Amino acid sequence: MKYEIIQAASSLFLERGFTKTAPSMISNALNISPGSLTYYFPTKENLLAVFIEMLADYQWGVFQKAVDDGETPITALCFELTAMVAMCEDDEVAKDLYISAYTKPLALSIVRKTDEKRARTVFAEYCPDWTDEQWAQAEMLVSGLEYSVLNITPECPSLPMRIAGAMNSILMIYGVPEERRKMKIEKALSMDYRKYGQHILNDFKAYVTDTIEKEFDSFVQVGLHFEKREE
Repeated sequence: MKYEIIQAASSLFLERGFTKTAPSMISNALNISPGSLTYYFPTKENLLAVFIEMLADYQWGVFQKAVDDGETPITALCFELTAMVAMCEDDEVAKDLYISAYTKPLALSIVRKTDEKRARTVFAEYCPDWTDEQWAQAEMLVSGLEYSVLNITPECPSLPMRIAGAMNSILMIYGVPEERRKMKIEKALSMDYRKYGQHILNDFKAYVTDTIEKEFDSFVQVGLHFEKREE
């Protein structure tokens, strides 16, 4: 039943967003009672955490492919952020999912954990003497910047300005020199980032379906609090 619940929830999240998906929609889609749903997943946020774990794994794969194709790790990260921001400006469902990921504690913990692990590799040469506490503090700042740039309002600066500002601030946190920051930002902004963002979104949707079918068991054990309740 866990398989079916994650499958139904993921489909609804991608169609409607997290905010507009009520637990009753998930249970109705499977023709099960609300109690049966909460037996496996006490809250909707538990399901979001599983979904964000898939997103984190997907983003790591995209990052690694860019590096394998010849991009530097910093450039690959800049491409990722650029795609995220463009995607959230052009697609309300994507925006809702990302904003939810940065505002729900279980999901945010996954974002911070995976991003900190990657940052330690990407920026090691600039922060050779950092402690665990410094890496964690940097990720808290970075996740705050990412949330801010993704949370679009009518008063926000233009898309290129938001992307450039966020990337510059993030790279500064990790001590990347100014000239290199400028070069990476210019390269990211020179691509068709709206088209790239849409490609990433469509590719992720296919990835979710494939992952649930092939690797379900690895996602229901990602440290989330949805063990079966005592009867």
